[in-house]
Amino acid sequence: MELPAALARNLVSQAVKQGFKMKFGCGYGLNNRVINRAVRCNSRDLCDARVLYCVAPAMGHNKDSHPESNLRVPAIVDALERMELNTKHRRSEVYEIQDFHPATMDDIASVHARAYVSGLEKAMSKASDEGLIFIDGSGPTYATPTTFQESLIAAGAGISLVDSVVTASSTNLNPPIGFALIRPPGHHAVPDGPMGFCVFGNIAVAARHAQRVHGLKRVFIIDFDVHHGNGTCDAFYDDPDIFFLSTHQVGSYPGTGKIEQVGQGSGEGTTLNIPLPGGSGDISMRSVFDEVIVPCAQRFKPDIILVSAGYDAHVLDPLAGLQFTTATYYMLASNIKQLAKELCGGRCVFFLEGGYNLQSLSNSVADSFRAFLSEPSMASQFDNLAALYEEPLSKVKQVIQKVKYIHSL
Repeated sequence: MELPAALARNLVSQAVKQGFKMKFGCGYGLNNRVINRAVRCNSRDLCDARVLYCVAPAMGHNKDSHPESNLRVPAIVDALERMELNTKHRRSEVYEIQDFHPATMDDIASVHARAYVSGLEKAMSKASDEGLIFIDGSGPTYATPTTFQESLIAAGAGISLVDSVVTASSTNLNPPIGFALIRPPGHHAVPDGPMGFCVFGNIAVAARHAQRVHGLKRVFIIDFDVHHGNGTCDAFYDDPDIFFLSTHQVGSYPGTGKIEQVGQGSGEGTTLNIPLPGGSGDISMRSVFDEVIVPCAQRFKPDIILVSAGYDAHVLDPLAGLQFTTATYYMLASNIKQLAKELCGGRCVFFLEGGYNLQSLSNSVADSFRAFLSEPSMASQFDNLAALYEEPLSKVKQVIQKVKYIHSL
């Protein structure tokens, strides 16, 4: 799949204006015509690394003054460079996969209706004529002339990381953790269409790929974005082999994710929602992890853990009202890494979702990388604990107790 030369040049021009160098033909798959997903560990760097990551910034998918902007991924990449956490500085430990391919129509159709996918592709001509169109009737999801292709690239990055992590796990008892630094995000995209800044369900597509291609039947998805991942939830609501667990702020967009929503049919019991009261922070999330996430994952016995990593629960994020800090995200990354090691041979891939304060987003992702590398957190340099207020711990305890009762934990 290849973009027209003029459009590719335009994307490069936009990237340079943002101070971000795009690597066509290697980093984003724009020049690749042949889809070949066979992954072999003939690269010692890939198999021996401790962290694998892909970068797909969707530089052409952008709207002025929109929070989900094309500055997000470059801010993370800049932070990894500045803090010496990328391949350039950690060649034997951190490996950027650059030669990945876009997702195929069949990949996307494993989750989304083909009518939606083909309709979005056709809508690109309208976007080319008008420059920008809105594709979500309920609100803020937009498309530009490059949105379809760049959304395929984002999903393809996640698929490539699943392939690489699974392949490495066959020869390495401590395989690397993957992180897809991608946009547009995906967890709100429902099977029939886009929603909430999201175009394709990147993590859902990767989950189906893990099952279909690698025979990893049981997939455990953790979503710690501040908003409920309704799209992922809908995709697997009646599936007994994919467990979806979401922590999110109660009452936040899109209004789904009630405690009582537990799945249906054969999938009853494999959806778990933890709506946290406003002001919940590090203490609350540690309790949730120890009392709910760990026993739930242990009982499910996953073959792989996938993570919708939204960084918009940070206290500095403008779109919500929780009090996570950089230290909270370090804790989550470290604990999820350990959980994957104990339960599924270390197979784990993170997918970037929300996070709209560029500073807290980039610092928190960088600290997640440190957790993957088992290095000390630098959260104390970024977090202003004096600005935090008392967490509603009694309310959080009530939520946890109710979840444990409903799910017999």
